Amino acid sequence: MTDSMNERALNTLVSATPLAGPEITIVLPTYNERANVRPMIDAIARTLADTPWEIIFVDDDSPDGTTAEARAIGAADIRVRCIRRVHRRGRGSACIEGLLAAQGRFIAVMDADLQHDDSVLPRMIKILRDDSADLVIGSRYVEGGSTEGLAGARATISRSAGRLAQLVLGVEISDPTSGFFAAKRELIDALARELSTEGFNTLLDIVSTRHAGMRIAEVPYVFRARQHGESKLSARVALDFAGLILSRLSFNTLPQRFLLFCIVGVSGIGVHLIALAGLFALTFRFDTAQAIAAFAAIASNFWFNNILTYRDQTLRGSAALKGLMLYAVICSFGFISNISVAQWMLTDDSTWWLAGFSGALISAVWNYAVSAALIWRR
Repeated sequence: MTDSMNERALNTLVSATPLAGPEITIVLPTYNERANVRPMIDAIARTLADTPWEIIFVDDDSPDGTTAEARAIGAADIRVRCIRRVHRRGRGSACIEGLLAAQGRFIAVMDADLQHDDSVLPRMIKILRDDSADLVIGSRYVEGGSTEGLAGARATISRSAGRLAQLVLGVEISDPTSGFFAAKRELIDALARELSTEGFNTLLDIVSTRHAGMRIAEVPYVFRARQHGESKLSARVALDFAGLILSRLSFNTLPQRFLLFCIVGVSGIGVHLIALAGLFALTFRFDTAQAIAAFAAIASNFWFNNILTYRDQTLRGSAALKGLMLYAVICSFGFISNISVAQWMLTDDSTWWLAGFSGALISAVWNYAVSAALIWRR
């Protein structure tokens, strides 16, 4: 009797008319944006007063309490959700997690710092509703747009990176570095497996997939000045951007993280030569100077990889010291493999440059694979 009553109650609950879901989901990747959480929600609520919406904050375990603030508001408003990510960092992967968790028919990505103009959202939604485009991009560089909140070096980096993407990847949009866009959910679902979880620029990643039949529209917006917190645009972002472009040029055969690892490796050559020149000036013997310069290059590469290539797994304190010692051992084996492969290819009548390149490539792959497995493993 009790089981029958429970079954009838469950059937009644399941058959009840469900609440309508959101028409649009706004994904907001965050790190240390606590002061902007409530103003951002209030702004979107005003702008989309006539549209069913939800907000998903995707927070990279901010130490300032961003997650707690978003969840406190979400406890009283079911339209506000928060994904807290631990041991994972980066705007790109945060955007993808938010996009795939979205319930809306349309999905928008914005920064949570109030610099993206939320008043543009209704126009974006209308374009998607009318089926005029599958992807709508907020642009600072079409008529009516402005970069007034982007000044100095940040403005130069943004514009230069955009031009580089247009030139190298052939993307035909005015603002490839924009972090403000809206798309149909089916487009994101179709592209999900092709998108990189590394890096910073999800929009460029989407556009550069060259998805067949993807229709793109651009709408102007004014990039506003930040009111709270600090900008995330930095050398790390520029390096991520370079890695994404190189990865796309390789048709995604080379992982973005491996390419960043190689870029850091190239910088180590410069460190080696500078150190060698300095030691020579101090009248060190060549063999001594070479050994010290080699370790300086290894230490430099480890440091840059630790804070840039593997910034989501950065080692600190004694773990960093142990990592450096292990990295030096790994690189020494990589050096041996470099010489061995190059010598073997020369004896096989290969040209010197091909032998040298092959040795360097084998060394880079060895250093990357073993370092990832032994030093920066999760």
